[in-house]
Amino acid sequence: MKKEIAMILEKIQVFKEPKVRYEQYLTPPSLAAEIAVTAYLMKEDNLFLDLGCGTGMLSIAFNLVGFDVIGIDIDFKALKIAKKNAEVVNADVDFVLCDVRFLNVKKKVNVVMNPPFGIKRRHADRAFLEKAFEIGKVIYSIHSASSQSFVESLARANGFKISHVWRYKIPLKRLYKFHEKQYKLIPVEVFRMERI
Repeated sequence: MKKEIAMILEKIQVFKEPKVRYEQYLTPPSLAAEIAVTAYLMKEDNLFLDLGCGTGMLSIAFNLVGFDVIGIDIDFKALKIAKKNAEVVNADVDFVLCDVRFLNVKKKVNVVMNPPFGIKRRHADRAFLEKAFEIGKVIYSIHSASSQSFVESLARANGFKISHVWRYKIPLKRLYKFHEKQYKLIPVEVFRMERI
């Protein structure tokens, strides 16, 4: 199942003009498929919100395994690409233009996200985590390696616990002028958190 979904996700278009202020990077198809299939195997509730969905990689992956998904992003151009990507692979995802800080929902939902890592702006992921803790039941979140103590502390302060941590090395292609190499493997941590 993971391999098939990753192959479908390979068709997804990336950012045409990534914005460094939002730290826009593509979640690798293999990682998106891995997280989506894991959530499916964990038998999570059906509705997921993808905070900072970008071009839709995680939203589409989660929909392809059977979840209802709403992708949220502040960047209209990214959402246009996300919508087109969903159409190309026959995914049924709703996309909403919204700054996650101002997002309101009526009931608790599951959250998936690959927030900014805070490389250019320290703790840029904090607003995403705080919103996820406010609206979430179960959260899947991707962070740069060595983030566990920060994420764990914030989770505990918001009534959540980390139930699982997975560590990966993902390929990062050169997107911005300040990148020195064409390609680099970077270590990441994926957290599954649940409300206590």
